Amino acid sequence: MNGHARLADIAAQAGVSEATVSRVLNGKPGVSAATRQSVMTALDLMGYERPPRLRQRSNGLVGLVTPELDNPIFPAFAQAIEKALTQHGYTPVLCTQLPGGAPEDEFTELLVDRGVSGIVFVSGLHADTTARMDRYTRLTDRGLPIVLVDGYSEHIDAPFISPDDRLSARLAVQHLVDLGHERIGIALGPGRFVPVIRKIEGYRQAMAQLLGADDVDDLIAHSLFSVEGGQAAAAQLLSRGCTGIVCASDLMALGAIRACRQKGLSVPGEVSVVGFDDSPLIAFTDPPLTTVRKPIGAMASAAVQTLLEEVNGAPAKHVELIFQPELVVRGSTGSGPLVNR
Repeated sequence: MNGHARLADIAAQAGVSEATVSRVLNGKPGVSAATRQSVMTALDLMGYERPPRLRQRSNGLVGLVTPELDNPIFPAFAQAIEKALTQHGYTPVLCTQLPGGAPEDEFTELLVDRGVSGIVFVSGLHADTTARMDRYTRLTDRGLPIVLVDGYSEHIDAPFISPDDRLSARLAVQHLVDLGHERIGIALGPGRFVPVIRKIEGYRQAMAQLLGADDVDDLIAHSLFSVEGGQAAAAQLLSRGCTGIVCASDLMALGAIRACRQKGLSVPGEVSVVGFDDSPLIAFTDPPLTTVRKPIGAMASAAVQTLLEEVNGAPAKHVELIFQPELVVRGSTGSGPLVNR
């Protein structure tokens, strides 16, 4: 295709004159930023490569280490963090852990070898109270800026970004109590994780304050953070007479609904189920899931903000920024056995 035809196509796509396209491509002055941007967008849309001198120089690479992307909350987090990094001119490098794949430490080594400016860890080993924390202190000792999302350790000199897990359990219990439920169980992942420990604290406190229930050990079920895990945990709770089930993730909640149906119990007619995260698409389940929303947007921008402050020379500080969750009531919760029965 000859150059003139290409200019005409780009001009038509961008809604500007060929002379303007030519000025932009040759880096000439006299074109507004908005017009320059629309010509660039036209190039991208039509599959042309940008001329080398017009490609933006990146401020640097930033690593983003996440768990497997099976749970839609992790891709949502990754996307929000990548978007914030790109807005600040940094290039994100996404490392996703897969079961049986490269462990977190290998990714960290790879990122350090690439000379990244900093690393954001989402739900990594920093959330596991049985894991060794020296993998992180080695990074901070070298002066590499890191930010840790969804987990906490007092031994790492770095910023932590967390949702208020205690409050999230409390909001869910409060909602079920308001609906008239008294046998309220909680389905969680393994007990060694910081968010799980905190959710249990919030749950115990709410059950004691709202229902005077001090002995709730048999209403706490641990399994895996998956649909199957939620199903297994909920089956235990249903056999103990629970009419309300609080879950530590939306995937677990979908499993809990499946467990109810297997036992011939309707949701929300006979059993109410609450999730946690408000992951993408969760509003479209059957029934649409009542859940406690994790403030992903605010957490992602705080993670990037605090990381880049440090990249730009601010001293590392051990601080935890805690974000407020919010209850989103949909169709998986309804009146308990004591109301209008």
